[in-house]
Amino acid sequence: MGEVEIPPHFLCPISLQLMRDPVIISTGITYDRDSIERWLFSCKKKACPVTRQVLHDSDLTPNHTLRRLIQAWCTLNASHGIERIPTPKSPIDKTQIAKLLKDAKKFPEMQLKCLKRLRSITLEGERNRSCLQAAGAVEFLVSIIKSYDSTLLEVESNEGYEFMKASNDALSILCHIKVSESYLKSIITNDHEFVQSVVHVLKNGNHQSRAYATMLLKDIFELVDPAKLISVTPEFFAEIVRTLRDQISQQASKAALKLLVELCPWGRNRIKAVEGGAVFVLIELLLQTSDKRGSELALIVLDLLCGCAEGRAEFLKHGAGLAIVSKKIFRVSHLASDRAVRILSWICRFSATSRVLQEMLQVGMVAKLCLVLQLDGSCNTREKAREILKLHSRVWRNSSCIPSHLLSCYPCT
Repeated sequence: MGEVEIPPHFLCPISLQLMRDPVIISTGITYDRDSIERWLFSCKKKACPVTRQVLHDSDLTPNHTLRRLIQAWCTLNASHGIERIPTPKSPIDKTQIAKLLKDAKKFPEMQLKCLKRLRSITLEGERNRSCLQAAGAVEFLVSIIKSYDSTLLEVESNEGYEFMKASNDALSILCHIKVSESYLKSIITNDHEFVQSVVHVLKNGNHQSRAYATMLLKDIFELVDPAKLISVTPEFFAEIVRTLRDQISQQASKAALKLLVELCPWGRNRIKAVEGGAVFVLIELLLQTSDKRGSELALIVLDLLCGCAEGRAEFLKHGAGLAIVSKKIFRVSHLASDRAVRILSWICRFSATSRVLQEMLQVGMVAKLCLVLQLDGSCNTREKAREILKLHSRVWRNSSCIPSHLLSCYPCT
């Protein structure tokens, strides 16, 4: 089957993909609605991507003629596997959303129907998501989450099911809206009950609710004052670790890891995380994942936790800890290699028993550190590797476990 050439005027100038909903901006250029909305609303760029002309008017006018041409072209090329794009829905406006919210507040039995419609609206484009926030949907969603009551969920009833569904939908919509930082910060500052409610969902909700709660808490804790970060309870750490252990979803796991990165620079929090079982779970995650960003985040958190004696003790209790951290050097990224070497530095400086030093030789860690000195990398990483090798050169230097071609680069004491 020959390659189907797409006419240039059917492509979006930003993404060079087939337009699904062509719209014209004030400069006269046509773009795909989703692409130009992402440019204008998410990236905060108020200029035409092609002409660079500043846009004082962000109105988008549907290009019906071009849309019909694209649909006709799709129909003509159906034999090549091209699907006809559907006629797009008209964008929502604030008055429609306001009426939807008013009805849901007035008639509680309509809440689920309202939430279903709001969820559908959030998935229809960036403009709709901005419109939801402007129309007051965030306050409505917050009120739904604050009304979360886990005791209802213990009773197998229609009421309990609807309650769980409403909380789950509200969290899902809030995550998709991507509430602005200033807006989210005002909620956190003025409504302490809201954060507690989200934590309550994290503890008692189903897998899906817990995933959304974790993602929302990640956004929240990136904005809270340091004093609140320090005062996080051990139970909270246990729930974040449980999210990682359960592997609910890749998004939830990354959000949980970012939460730990945010919380664990504080000394006392490191101990809470260790007591919550974080070290063991992080090592297991490194053993199982091939995801680059997930590995980087896990190594960053492990580096922070190995900065305390409790963290190092737990790390060495795991039979695969040294082996997997050593294995990640050169296999993920420069950042991952740097953090892996830092973890080994913590162990070598403060927890280097004869058994640990022998294990480092056996798993190939010492040979890997010699290789770090030979290959290009950050100066800090090479310096850390050199310090580790010099620190225990009396034990390692003449070992048969180090390949002969690497012995020449072993640093002198």
